[in-house]
Amino acid sequence: MSLRTFSTGGVHPKASKLTESKAIEPARIPAQAVFPLSQHIGAPAVPCVSKGDKVLVGTPIARPDGFMSAYIHSSVSGTVAKIDSIVDASGRRQPAIFIDVEGDEWEPSIDRSDNLVINVTMSKEDILKRIGDAGIVGMGGACFPTHVKLCPPPACRIDTLIINAVECEPYLTADHRLMLEYPDRIIVGIRILMKTLGVDRTVIGIEENKADAIGLLQRKVQMVSGIEVMPLAMKYPQGGEKQLIEAVTGRRVPPPPALPANVGCVVQNVGTVYAIYEAVTKNKPLIERVVTVTGDSVSNPCNLKVRMGTPVGQLIEQAGGMPQDTAKLISGGPMMGRAMNNIDMPANKRVSGLLFLPEDECRRVEPENCIRCGKCVAACPMGLEPYLLSRQAELKMWDRLETEGVVSCIECGSCQFTCPSNRPLLDYVRMGKSTVTGIIKNRNAK
Repeated sequence: MSLRTFSTGGVHPKASKLTESKAIEPARIPAQAVFPLSQHIGAPAVPCVSKGDKVLVGTPIARPDGFMSAYIHSSVSGTVAKIDSIVDASGRRQPAIFIDVEGDEWEPSIDRSDNLVINVTMSKEDILKRIGDAGIVGMGGACFPTHVKLCPPPACRIDTLIINAVECEPYLTADHRLMLEYPDRIIVGIRILMKTLGVDRTVIGIEENKADAIGLLQRKVQMVSGIEVMPLAMKYPQGGEKQLIEAVTGRRVPPPPALPANVGCVVQNVGTVYAIYEAVTKNKPLIERVVTVTGDSVSNPCNLKVRMGTPVGQLIEQAGGMPQDTAKLISGGPMMGRAMNNIDMPANKRVSGLLFLPEDECRRVEPENCIRCGKCVAACPMGLEPYLLSRQAELKMWDRLETEGVVSCIECGSCQFTCPSNRPLLDYVRMGKSTVTGIIKNRNAK
């Protein structure tokens, strides 16, 4: 029987899972931790500490600014050195809180034991509050505040929870290792989510190249009602919400503004599920995450459990240092990640991996004229026409871009990956999408 997948587009980049057998190890605690105030979709958080304040691991240091925002907590103990600005991975300045580390003292309310908590007696309302108070956001890269996502519109009847354990991005293995090392905690986290959403069915979608995780979780869920592990065919970008929903349920999410909830589904990344378990059962806020540090030339590729605010340069040192042939450092994977221009920037809720690429893998080739081959159209998982969107963005045809559905683009890079003319399709489409999204927001605000 053929494995399920999504029906439109997709590509097959080399997996390069160099760290799939590398157990998660703790990253060293930094001497100074830096916490950007924008680590989520929505309004940046607002500082609730001042220079000179003493904080512990788990102390809230920034509060949400509105409904679509999230708490930020200190991952270290020490003294607030200053509230200043940093340069992020894109070269833009943003506000941040700097904390000088003094020891490793935790908030006493956090349960630091390894004891597995199975039964959760909290109400749905209390669970949602704890998730919100813990500052949990989507760990798959979108960083959507989780407590908001778990409150779908009243008109939407949710019947299926889908756990995104696909990890289709090349090189990254953080989710894979979480499943292998913490399967019981993930299953309890799923049960917490099922209670919160009021659903009786959960499907864990995992690509077939993670056979060990598939087998382990299938054994674990045998005695758990309503949870199914579904092996999926390998195809990028199967980790996209809409692609995963179609692969698992056969349902197709309509174009924006429609959401997965409109077809009865809520999708949560497996890393988010793990964070929810820790927040609800251990009262532990989101202060650390697993980061894959990898690349063909890295001397010690690894999966590190990283405290938020740890400088990227320190993680590089723990992986054996920056390879001499490094031409580009990517935050994330090679398909959807962003190039970094500053290794002093801190790891945060968005950082799932650090990838070192040599010159021959990231060199920009001189683009040639589009030959109208249609490969980008065939590869687009959203059924768009990337060659057309790219040209319209280049010509600043914003009205046409909106009409052609540029906001539906998930920025997966499949179009650019498959283009024989080396056209910078994603670059222009991403710019066009950003501009059109801003125009729409301004229009709706009037």
